[in-house]
Amino acid sequence: MKRIFYVLIVALLTVACEDEDKFSTGAGMRLDFEVDTLKLDTVFSNTPSSTYKFWVYNRQDNGLRLQTVRLKKGNQTGFRVNVDGIYLDNSNGSQISNVDIRRKDSLLVFVELTAQTTHQLDPKLVEDDLLFVQENGKEQAVNFRAWAWDARKLYDPVIEKDTVIESVVPLVIYGDLTVKEGAELTLRNTTLYFHDAGGMEIYGSLKTEDCVLRGDRLDRMFDYLPYDRISGQWEGLHFYASSTDNELVDTEIRNATDAIVLDQTKLNDAYYSLVMQHCVVHNSKGDGVKVTNAKVLIDHCQLTNAKGDCLAVRGGMAEINYCTIGQFYPFDAERGKAIRFVDEEDCPLKRFVCDGTIATGYAEDVVEGELTTAEVDYSFNNCLLRMPAIDNSHFKDIIWESPTEEIEGKDQFVKIDEENLDYDFHLSEQSTAKGKGCY
Repeated sequence: MKRIFYVLIVALLTVACEDEDKFSTGAGMRLDFEVDTLKLDTVFSNTPSSTYKFWVYNRQDNGLRLQTVRLKKGNQTGFRVNVDGIYLDNSNGSQISNVDIRRKDSLLVFVELTAQTTHQLDPKLVEDDLLFVQENGKEQAVNFRAWAWDARKLYDPVIEKDTVIESVVPLVIYGDLTVKEGAELTLRNTTLYFHDAGGMEIYGSLKTEDCVLRGDRLDRMFDYLPYDRISGQWEGLHFYASSTDNELVDTEIRNATDAIVLDQTKLNDAYYSLVMQHCVVHNSKGDGVKVTNAKVLIDHCQLTNAKGDCLAVRGGMAEINYCTIGQFYPFDAERGKAIRFVDEEDCPLKRFVCDGTIATGYAEDVVEGELTTAEVDYSFNNCLLRMPAIDNSHFKDIIWESPTEEIEGKDQFVKIDEENLDYDFHLSEQSTAKGKGCY
């Protein structure tokens, strides 16, 4: 009896294995793909992309044997493919042979791209097809699409004399761009893309006009979320004590760690260390604009969304005219203030004037003054401030915003989309801050 039992077990196992290993070459056999087209966004030429992946499914009742899996254009486009742990070797025609997919099973495909130089100013479409060829000759394909953009790469560039950079070609900075003491760097009509941990170290002076300073990630974290909306992509601008006569005009600085840090060891009230006009400083993982013991003018600027303070002034002299300062940083409930101004014994605040400005955010009080004496010269005039009302001579013609108002906080603006990290700080139709702010 035992012998019969063992024979039955062996027979059942044999049948199961035969059924599991049964492959078909029938005309009706087909694969299902997680995507028909894999979009890799825009990449800089000669720079490896992120890794993308998708699944290939055999939902049939029989196994399916692939004669080849290959890139239609071979190694001509720069795509690199790994199929279920097997690399499509470019030296072998970018293909692999005899790939089995058992019934109800799947394969995982990884894709990367290093696009070749396009020799043109605008991004160029790069595409190829990954072909899955069955033993019966039937072909199925997944299309790969990306845009390659030629850029000039600079590695730890150092500016030692007066220099003007005006470039329609994207400039990608690896490491730090350093402006030496006594040198002046002028940037016009230019976008600088800073690689991870890169930034600007300014010992001389910087002048910008119609520029964008941002991180170099052009791809997406998720389908709905570009990396360019994630804070901390690069280090930001650091102006050292020797730096003077800096002017930023029509310039956007976004997604940095500390976007702008200005150090001064000794205040010289005869000149502005930094003038900002019509600038945007948005989505900083540290402080937006942090000024220590310097004279600054910030005029018609948007300073928004910082894990630290959107604007922090410690000592010195500051004029803030018609700015929109919104503290809606989405990644940390312990975010800082929209405006913080500090007077200390070793770093006295000589003057702080804020006119026509909007300062609002999520918290009930987004404006904070840390003062050692009541004699500090500071004033807020014709502003909208989200804070408890204060009745003294330092505040004139103020709209006091509170959470009990019908229109308050993010309702002041066209778009505050926390889910997609998408913001438009132009005033909404129902805003109570008309005539104030930078827009």
